[in-house]
Amino acid sequence: MRKTREKTKRRGWPGSVPGFIGCMAVLLLLGMGNPGMLFAQRKLTIKLASMVPENTPWGAALNEMSKEWARVSGGTVELRVYHNGVLGGEESVLSQLRLNQIQGAVFTSAGLSLIDREIMTLSAPFFIRNDAELARVLRDLKPDLEGKINEKGFFTLAWAKSGWVKIFSRREVFVPNDLKRQKLATSPESPELSQAFKTMGYQMVPVSMNDILVSLNSGMIDAVYQSPALVGGMQIFGIAKNMASINIAPFMGGIILNGRAWQRIPDAYKPGLMEVSRRIADDISNSISRLEGDVIKTMTSYGLKINQISPEQEQIWYADVERAMPNLLGVTFDRELYQKIDRILQQYRSGQ
Repeated sequence: MRKTREKTKRRGWPGSVPGFIGCMAVLLLLGMGNPGMLFAQRKLTIKLASMVPENTPWGAALNEMSKEWARVSGGTVELRVYHNGVLGGEESVLSQLRLNQIQGAVFTSAGLSLIDREIMTLSAPFFIRNDAELARVLRDLKPDLEGKINEKGFFTLAWAKSGWVKIFSRREVFVPNDLKRQKLATSPESPELSQAFKTMGYQMVPVSMNDILVSLNSGMIDAVYQSPALVGGMQIFGIAKNMASINIAPFMGGIILNGRAWQRIPDAYKPGLMEVSRRIADDISNSISRLEGDVIKTMTSYGLKINQISPEQEQIWYADVERAMPNLLGVTFDRELYQKIDRILQQYRSGQ
């Protein structure tokens, strides 16, 4: 019996320490030529929630991103997208993300502000007014904003501009008083923004995104402020047949993973996955004006009426918000970030 044990040790069978080390050395040598090889047998699934309807440019882009992630990772990283808000609103999705029940999500500015409250300042009404102003603000501030999100235990894959929030209503809207006479839907997950509009004299009704159409049909609400792409995808314009031409705020989308999921992805794949995510987000941002224009054109062919607001009427909207803003800074919007954005905008508008 003793002789048998000695022979086993000398042969270096896999059950022995030298044999185990030898096997690992072979695996490592084989893996050096293909960094993902050692992970090939362990498929990693990233469940990503999106409140956006699948039949929108955002939905199509996320499906493309899923295919590209599979290609880049050789099938090792599966991005499984849950469209149409099937996993709940942004607050519920964030809770699931923190518990790792899902690993990723697409958030609007309101959703991102649940992670870091300062980000809601990007959506201050009538503050950033057009594409050029938004590009200038993001150029200067996006790294800081991403850093704030990452500090909270998340990882920012990409940001994308997704058009502009507009007012859609049953009755025509040209000046603030036209809208104040109608019941305006607001997200129950953004009480601060709802309070901001209440401060300005609007009739606010909390309604989740999935219940907007039902609420319009029942007469519970008369108007919404939302992205034209979402309004088109959800058929909201069939009841809210008026769209005011003025931009309320940029509609931003951020693709976020929780830190645990990002750490689990093999380092060899991370640069490629990041490149895909940011390229697709850039494609959305670069084409959104055309896409949004196409959506609005399609809606007008089905009965949407555009309320064209004059420059003089625009100034009434801007003045209405400016009167209320001192009471909103430090409550709804971050004072320091608001002042930073304001400096950037003043410089840009003065041609500096």
